[in-house]
Amino acid sequence: MAGEPAPPEPRVRLRTGAVLAVLAAALAVSAIAGLALGPVRIAPDRVLGIVVGGLSGNRPTGAFASIVWDVRMPRILLGAVVGAGLAVAGTVLQALVRNQLADPFLLGASSGASAGAVLVIVFGAAAAGFGMGVPLAAFVGSMAALAAVYAMARRGGTMTTGRLILAGVAVQYILSAFTSLVLVLAAHPDQIRSVLFWTLGGLGGARWDELALPTVALLVGGALLLTLARPLDLLLAGEEGAHTLGLDTGRFRAAVFVLTSLVIGVLVACSGAIGFVGLMVPHAARMVVGAGHRALLPVAALGGAVFLILADLIARTAAAPEEIPVGVVTALVGGPFFLWMLRRSSRTEGVTG
Repeated sequence: MAGEPAPPEPRVRLRTGAVLAVLAAALAVSAIAGLALGPVRIAPDRVLGIVVGGLSGNRPTGAFASIVWDVRMPRILLGAVVGAGLAVAGTVLQALVRNQLADPFLLGASSGASAGAVLVIVFGAAAAGFGMGVPLAAFVGSMAALAAVYAMARRGGTMTTGRLILAGVAVQYILSAFTSLVLVLAAHPDQIRSVLFWTLGGLGGARWDELALPTVALLVGGALLLTLARPLDLLLAGEEGAHTLGLDTGRFRAAVFVLTSLVIGVLVACSGAIGFVGLMVPHAARMVVGAGHRALLPVAALGGAVFLILADLIARTAAAPEEIPVGVVTALVGGPFFLWMLRRSSRTEGVTG
């Protein structure tokens, strides 16, 4: 109709497309760096030759080819999948609770998934559920932790930053104590090492045959969440307005909580608890492309993949030949970032909110 302003979609799409192109290039560069650098350094052109040869079916032989293809490539791919998934999950959780301080780690989802997986590993039920015992336990733990934090933080129909943070910290302390108890009860050194892996996070155990499940979880879960971009925008704008426009906020929030918990549980079952990816990356993506989830989700996914690949590269090389758990690296970056966000949050009013 005449007199109505033209919608801004073309400009937004162009801007989002440019950002995605830059992030895709950054992902390629970070992947090549991750394949080339480590205790054994390999020239980038040789890395490209090995990768191209492997993809074409003429995989080169030798020590360098084995390092690139069998050791580093699965690790890079798992880092990309886990980083993208945690960033997407953090973006969605921030919309569900309408708080930019929300994060799978801070809200206890990662800790819950780790606790469930550790319980299954130590007490010998990892083979339950047709070999899906660990992912299933991680999913249940993730969803239970999220539900507990949400129930404690939402009081009288409202949720504040202070209560959300306190609830998340409380759940994390409880789950940390539980994991420590399981560590004490663990009878074998291999189990103790597995528990430490779950608590600190790491990509060192990545193998080709373990990439399918997290990749499917990311692709399917990410695609479903992308179709929910408009309801997420409505929820972020205000629960009353969303309800007025026909969105059943209660059912929608519960369904998306389950879907997000499933994605987090599968990812944490493969990488352990890696914190702050879902806090920092969505915030940075929102500063670039705005709060609209149709653009925000894919940008956050690529940004999370780049961030975790680089964090893992630092973990592998900073103290070589020793390896730092990647969760330690992300915490060293994410802790100060969280404090900065907490300080500038306009919705934080005291500790109790």
